[in-house]
Amino acid sequence: MTASFEYVFPSIRGTQAGRQYYVSMCPLKLIPKIFLFDEEELKPELRAQRLLNRSRIPEIARYLVRNKDDYVFSSITASIDGDVDFIPLGDDGDESLVGSLRVDMQSHFIINDGQHRRAAIEEALKQHPALGEETLSVVFFVDRGLNRCQQMFADLNRYAVKTSLSLGLCYDHRDAQAQISRLVAMKSEVFSGLVDMEKSALSARSRKLFTLSSINSANIAMLSGVELKTEDKTDGMSVEEAAGLCIDFWDEVAANIPEWELVSESKITAGDVREEFIHSHAVVLQALGAVCNRLINISMRDRQLKLSGLNNIDWRRTNSKAWEGRCMSGGRVTKAGHNVTLTSNYIKMQLGISLTPDEQRTEEAFKRGEHVK
Repeated sequence: MTASFEYVFPSIRGTQAGRQYYVSMCPLKLIPKIFLFDEEELKPELRAQRLLNRSRIPEIARYLVRNKDDYVFSSITASIDGDVDFIPLGDDGDESLVGSLRVDMQSHFIINDGQHRRAAIEEALKQHPALGEETLSVVFFVDRGLNRCQQMFADLNRYAVKTSLSLGLCYDHRDAQAQISRLVAMKSEVFSGLVDMEKSALSARSRKLFTLSSINSANIAMLSGVELKTEDKTDGMSVEEAAGLCIDFWDEVAANIPEWELVSESKITAGDVREEFIHSHAVVLQALGAVCNRLINISMRDRQLKLSGLNNIDWRRTNSKAWEGRCMSGGRVTKAGHNVTLTSNYIKMQLGISLTPDEQRTEEAFKRGEHVK
């Protein structure tokens, strides 16, 4: 290499598909400086695949800063367009896999995988500069002229499968709401054995009646306005207290929906209940959570009295007069923001619970046949 100035990365050398690649540990403070990201400088055909979703960056940066003692970041993968030279270390000469990767400073680095991490690191360093001394593994591929760059992007993302929401909640030990929903799913007699902790959509033959993600949405609605304790906030309910409150409500709800208990007792199948009734579907669970939220501040006796009215509601799919347009469309269960509101409105009216002004306006628009958002 004849360049006067160069980057030097302590690296490990490997081989894939007959081509050498290199892995190096880079301090976080160098990541934004070395891996520049200027969409205007990239070829249009490359830029089209690498537009940042900037709304994701603050969330990732917050994760990094808030969990600076317990975060995990996967490697960044980058292509090098320029001259490189690997100088082996040790007595093995050219056979050594450990050495220094020297890269001409005129070279270009294009991130194939990890540009949102790179942008989030840059943002996090502004808030907590000490993170700059920590390291992140970077995988370098040599790609002269960036001829393989697009294909590498496609190959790296070809088999990527996003984790289901339920599984993400099951494994998330930082988020208070996820902790609450796991406790509810595991400790509630109502949900015991009936919750799929991995899938967010149940097959027709599934023996489960609920998903963890649907219970989580319902619990969020139920606890709306309830302050939870966090590492930064000592006031409010603990996770255990909030989970206990949710369990108490679900016990009362289940006492007035006999089909749930029949599934638990194996007297009817979960598939038959989901096929014939709507009360185990996510949209209705969330609506029930919203209904329970309105009852948090009343006495236990009055709460039980209100919820006893659930037993008088016809939850069958065939009750199109009640459910069509609210949580069903053309006989199929649908879930959007207005579906949850309209469904909770109907349940509240059946239980004698007054609607808020916003809910009343939504209800009036629905009855006029206007499109509800």
